[in-house]
Amino acid sequence: MARAIVLVGLAIGGTSFWLGEPAFAADQTKCLSPTERNAAITDKRAVPLGRAARATRGQGDMLRAKLCEDAPGLVYRLTILGRDGKVTEATVDASNGQLLGPIK
Repeated sequence: MARAIVLVGLAIGGTSFWLGEPAFAADQTKCLSPTERNAAITDKRAVPLGRAARATRGQGDMLRAKLCEDAPGLVYRLTILGRDGKVTEATVDASNGQLLGPIK
């Protein structure tokens, strides 16, 4: 009986977690595919990733980078592993490589 209650609780918890996921996904901006990213850099709509990464120099190691569409235009979303071991996020203006706001 207790086992059945645990299984039902896990199923309900898993379902409610899953049901919340689409709302989170809808909040995310559209990120470009590798082909779209290369075209944006070639067309000078975005600086190369290396230039954008300089905006976070000294903050830690870059784990992931995505080029996405956002309100000011194209932005790089960088995930950084800080020297203190914490994972942070930075947004860099893809048109000029400047950091947009503080690293979170």
